[in-house]
Amino acid sequence: MRAEWPGGNSVRTMVGLTDGQVAQYREQGWVAPIDVLTAAEAADALGELEAAEVDFPDDLHAENRNNAHLVLPFLAELAVHEVVVDCVRSLVADPVALSSSVLFIKEPQTGSHVTWHQDATYMGLEPDDFVTAWIALTPSTVENGCVSVIPGTHRLGIVKHTDAYGADNILTRGQYVDVDDSSAVDLVLAPGQMSLHHPHLVHGSQPNRSDGRRVGVAFQSYLGAGVRPTRGEHHVMALDERTVDPAFHVVRVPTGRCTLEDRATRRTVNEAFADVLYESAEVRRRL
Repeated sequence: MRAEWPGGNSVRTMVGLTDGQVAQYREQGWVAPIDVLTAAEAADALGELEAAEVDFPDDLHAENRNNAHLVLPFLAELAVHEVVVDCVRSLVADPVALSSSVLFIKEPQTGSHVTWHQDATYMGLEPDDFVTAWIALTPSTVENGCVSVIPGTHRLGIVKHTDAYGADNILTRGQYVDVDDSSAVDLVLAPGQMSLHHPHLVHGSQPNRSDGRRVGVAFQSYLGAGVRPTRGEHHVMALDERTVDPAFHVVRVPTGRCTLEDRATRRTVNEAFADVLYESAEVRRRL
């Protein structure tokens, strides 16, 4: 497939999903694995992240892992990687912006987990023309708590969630749904591979019972041009030079590793993001 890339005059080959992968996504709500980075590139990205964790511990600790792409240039670049965006373009109508990101890091032999939930529940965005990309920087296996999905649940619409706020639950509100998980599928990924899932797909993950870290980044989510906020202030990163609807606040890409200005931008974004996610909640965690 040949196409003109938005924002420029160059023409390049798009490398989006196959027809079979698109059909699987429409039917089951997910598709994986998708090769994005080579093993060496994934190792380099992991090295950059772990170096940043050492150099900027206050900015990247376990309670401060939202929207790190606003302070780490390599994550901002990964968010607009041509393979990622091309695959998103196969599923979402004219994607123009990224809403947020989350570093999902599970330390070895710990209880950190993610209960069964749907991404769109508290995001304050409609319609559901958006998609989450989850990219592994280390192996993501059953033993270390890879993402698991329940195929077809994206067709249920938003179902009732209960906020539990478990100490080891990585989710903001510890939200969960009661669901039959007998058909669950484990999305095992090698470093540099990606999964894509629908915002209504029920998914979660188990604790890391291995002796190594499990590290991944979720770009959550890539928004189609017709998506709009339903409440609160939403800050997004544009995917290219096109104009983003003024209902969103567009933030710039980071200029360096955790610069003072970028940190301030991230704080503003995270505070607004928290207001959206925690609307009507009884308890608020740090973001």
